[in-house]
Amino acid sequence: MSFESDSSLPAPRISDLARADARPADYLEGLNPEQRAAVEAIEGPVLVLAGAGTGKTRVLTTRLAHILASGRARPWELLAVTFTNKAAREMRERITHIIGPSAEGLRWLGTFHSIAAQILRRHAELVGLKSNYTILDTDDQERLLKQILEAENIDSKRWPAKMLAGLIDHWKNRGWRPDQLLPAENGAFANGKGQALYRLYQERLRILNACDFGDLLLHNITIFTSQPDVLAEYHNRFRYLLVDEYQDTNVAQYLWLRLLAQKSQNLCCVGDDDQSIYGWRGAEVDNILRFERDFPGAKVVRLERNYRSTSHILAAAAGLIATNKSRLGKTLWTEAEGGEKVIVRGVWDGEAESRLIADEVERAKRAGRAYRDIAILVRASFQMRAFEERFVLLQIPYVVIGGPRFFERAEIRDAIAYLRLIQSEDDDLAFERIVNTPKRGIGDTTVQKLLQIARLNGVPASHAARQIVLTDELPARTRTALANFLRDLDRWRGQAEHIHHARLMETVLEESGYTDALKLDKSPQAQGRLENLKELVQSMGGYDDLQAYLEHVSLVMDLERGPQADSVQIMTLHQAKGLEFPLVFLPGWEEGVFPSQRSMDEKGEKGLEEERRLAYVGITRARQEARISFAANRQVYGRWTSQLPSRFVDELPPANVEASSETGYYGGGPGMQQHGSRWDNDPDFGGGYSSPGWRRAQANQYRGTHPGRQAVIEGDGRLVAVSESSAASAYKRGDRVFHLKFGYGSVKGVEGNKLTVSFDKAGEKKVIDSFVEKA
Repeated sequence: MSFESDSSLPAPRISDLARADARPADYLEGLNPEQRAAVEAIEGPVLVLAGAGTGKTRVLTTRLAHILASGRARPWELLAVTFTNKAAREMRERITHIIGPSAEGLRWLGTFHSIAAQILRRHAELVGLKSNYTILDTDDQERLLKQILEAENIDSKRWPAKMLAGLIDHWKNRGWRPDQLLPAENGAFANGKGQALYRLYQERLRILNACDFGDLLLHNITIFTSQPDVLAEYHNRFRYLLVDEYQDTNVAQYLWLRLLAQKSQNLCCVGDDDQSIYGWRGAEVDNILRFERDFPGAKVVRLERNYRSTSHILAAAAGLIATNKSRLGKTLWTEAEGGEKVIVRGVWDGEAESRLIADEVERAKRAGRAYRDIAILVRASFQMRAFEERFVLLQIPYVVIGGPRFFERAEIRDAIAYLRLIQSEDDDLAFERIVNTPKRGIGDTTVQKLLQIARLNGVPASHAARQIVLTDELPARTRTALANFLRDLDRWRGQAEHIHHARLMETVLEESGYTDALKLDKSPQAQGRLENLKELVQSMGGYDDLQAYLEHVSLVMDLERGPQADSVQIMTLHQAKGLEFPLVFLPGWEEGVFPSQRSMDEKGEKGLEEERRLAYVGITRARQEARISFAANRQVYGRWTSQLPSRFVDELPPANVEASSETGYYGGGPGMQQHGSRWDNDPDFGGGYSSPGWRRAQANQYRGTHPGRQAVIEGDGRLVAVSESSAASAYKRGDRVFHLKFGYGSVKGVEGNKLTVSFDKAGEKKVIDSFVEKA
């Protein structure tokens, strides 16, 4: 199919483009030497390694404007690809500001998917579609897959449609059609039926004249590789190609770009290998690492001058990321010398961490800093709960970026609804929310019928349900599912009278099938939802009973939100990419939390390096102040577990880091020494602090090489150091001891460095001997 005529678009005249307010000398003025080199390197392949805060967007837009203003191409002969519509709009606006109305002819400036959709509209018949094809959203995709699973007699509870949708999206991101699946990939679903189901799904899409988002690029690749004449037309069309955020491209995007650029070789990719943090959604950092091999003779321009952060922040980030082996290498620098060092603190636990940060937020506010200039960047969303509750208590305005607040998340609302219904059988809103959550075969029609019966008879919905299961008004399967649900509720209600409410919540989540449903969900969000539920259970331990906890939740949920123009920003590190703040808090730098144990277990060294890049992104979000913290222990399901400071803490260069020493929160007093770290007795570090100092190449190497290492906590809760524990404890049976959390008690048993202590008020607990002192 030939291209539509562009005769309706007037070719720009050089005299128009070089008018007084847009002369090349004007728009190139103010660029530093490296930026200018990136703008003026027009011909041939170019890789621009743009570090954080180095003026990447300015380089991108100026480069496009320079190509147009110098007459090398007309607007419709440029292909410029971004990852978001927002970035595309901003780029278009900036170019228009530089060269004027001629920028309106930039017809091929947009996201990967939007441009691929334009191309597919022109050639849809080559992949069995019509030009008016529809693009399915996620819900439509899962509904279609569910129909296919049912037709093939595959148990959708064991093999859910959402799981298959995630696999198909992964395969399409890799550029694999059904006939290209590897045997290992085929076996990932329904005992080797993945390939057949994928083929059925694609055939069904063709019948519906539809495609999903993954198809847009995959169909483009199919057309380009099977129709050389079509590819040749696009080679002639696009004289220059430019790609933003190249480090975030997946395999399909990489293949698509290579095909389009293989003739002219005039491809400019802009990105930062040190900020490749989206491997979990298919991004391949290797795409940018092998650019020079893919395009021999490519010019590489490094943008290293940072216009955002202080020299200490940049040096700390550079020292950390230098540990990664898979990187092209660059070092950020700034002319703005000085500024505060990166502050690192150890705290007793997660609650102490939230108190500390809330206090410092208030202190910063009193010193004149606006709340909106402060950000808290966490590795996982479950970490937000402690900060949100503390801010509610202190009436500090905050906003969660990129998602709802902790108690507004769907999984948390579901869990609380179970507790509300256990507490009060009359709670129809809770009943309606969870009677079929997770899916147990009680459809919307049944639920509406129950609610109608309840209203007509003036009884709660649960009472109506008890009545209707004794009749034949519902199908047998639905009646059985509803009866089982009511029986579960009765059992949990009975257990609530004699077990702790946190334990009750665990039981409900397990026995209801809610946890299993999330474990089967292979979407990237599922693991975070499981972690949020674990955090919910942990947070219940501080309340006397179920009623007290539910009252607390109601008060938190009732907090007046309203528009908060000046609010502390809370978000995950992934959501913070591209943003910047004067003051940044980075909590939870502990092994297993950050770096994420799951990431290391699944991807090994590659996962660890991506976690380190995420830490680098976090530090470089700070303009003036960056503050890192870690906890000595955390409470999980009511049990205290010792935590090790993140290896990333030890990888920070001592010259750019300062140990904080505010009594009551963390250690760092005079004479304090770091045991086992390269910071031992370092005068520049002021005595050291609690960093582990143990490097591990593999995820579990620590336990095998340093089994006796532990955190040392003084009696007032200050984290002092990390030391080696001996096989035998200094305590013996009968000793009186004091513990910061549990108070006074007597030692009842000794096993290595673990003590069984009968505390006067807290009862019998198992603790590590270094967490107590002799009374």
